[in-house]
Amino acid sequence: MNIYVANIPWKATEDQLKELFSQYGEVSSAKVIMDKVTQRSRGFGFVEMSDDGGRNAINELNGRDFLGKNLVVNEARPREERPARSGGFRRND
Repeated sequence: MNIYVANIPWKATEDQLKELFSQYGEVSSAKVIMDKVTQRSRGFGFVEMSDDGGRNAINELNGRDFLGKNLVVNEARPREERPARSGGFRRND
C-alpha cells in the first residue's frame, strides 16, 4: 500500500518517518519529497507498507502530532498524467 503523508515538519528525516510508521508494520520505503531548487523538504512524502499495516497506520496516525505538527495521512491516489508544459519565452512579431 502506498500512503500519502502531508504536513511533515521540515526538520523530519526519512528515517524518522520510517520509524514512526514501522510501529504498525513493516515499512518497505519512506520518502520525504524535497524541492529540486532549495533541497528543502516540501512538507509531504510517501510511505510504502503492507495493506493491513498501512490501514492501521492511516487510522492511528492521521491527525497525530509528529515533531510539533499534526500529520495528514491517507491512501495515496495514482499519479495523474499531466500535459507537458512548454517553458520559455515566445516572441510574437
